[in-house]
Amino acid sequence: MFSRLREDIACIRERDPAARSAFEVLTCYPGLHAVIWHRWANVAWRHGFKWLGRFLSHLGRMLTGIEIHPGATIGRRVFIDHGMGVVVGETAEIGDDCTIYQGVTLGGTSLTRGAKRHPTLGKGVIVGANSQVLGGFTVGDGARVGSGAVVMKPVPPGATAVGNPARIIKADVEAVREQAAAKMGFSAYGVTSGDDPVSQAMKGLIDNASSQEHQIALLWQAIEKLSSGARELPGSPCVPQDAQTVEQFDAERLSRLVK
Repeated sequence: MFSRLREDIACIRERDPAARSAFEVLTCYPGLHAVIWHRWANVAWRHGFKWLGRFLSHLGRMLTGIEIHPGATIGRRVFIDHGMGVVVGETAEIGDDCTIYQGVTLGGTSLTRGAKRHPTLGKGVIVGANSQVLGGFTVGDGARVGSGAVVMKPVPPGATAVGNPARIIKADVEAVREQAAAKMGFSAYGVTSGDDPVSQAMKGLIDNASSQEHQIALLWQAIEKLSSGARELPGSPCVPQDAQTVEQFDAERLSRLVK
């Protein structure tokens, strides 16, 4: 028990720059207190003391503002940051090294008793503030759920889900993810610098427009050369005077506007 407690304190100090000492983490972090309460409640639940498990869970909720059903499964080094308003359902499973921020719900969409109603988070998953993960599916290892997202379908390993309903906008190569982890590339709140799907769509349109203008300019340059070879003036009907043979599209400037 004490070894796991040391692990929990160490992971919090690693991921939260505001944590100044192990004593501060042990006494002032409700996320850690909620996990400790859950471990006792889960022991009672698994040994058939269902009411006692629920009562311990209820006490933990009153003291921390974090509601974890005693039947939920929580792995090692799970960090619930701030934590107020977090709800974890009965059949939810949280893998090792996950980070969960305030206002998160790991909820269910089914009323069937005994069924897998709540999500499973793989290892190293980050769930951003006020996001809702609803259903009995899996969020893959290393995935991220952006703040405020509503996720109701599986998320591939290493992907980022944002929006309502959530959209998968990025899937990292495993090697890149491992390299980022080795360099302490922790992404707070599950947000990266390209999570806005509207911005991504605009950038795609800008790149496409730039490519098309480049091709059109090349075509007119080719026509102008053919016309010159036939001793025709650039102002002849074969080459209109308003033909644009020089690119003027500033894709970089427009891209900066949607950043």
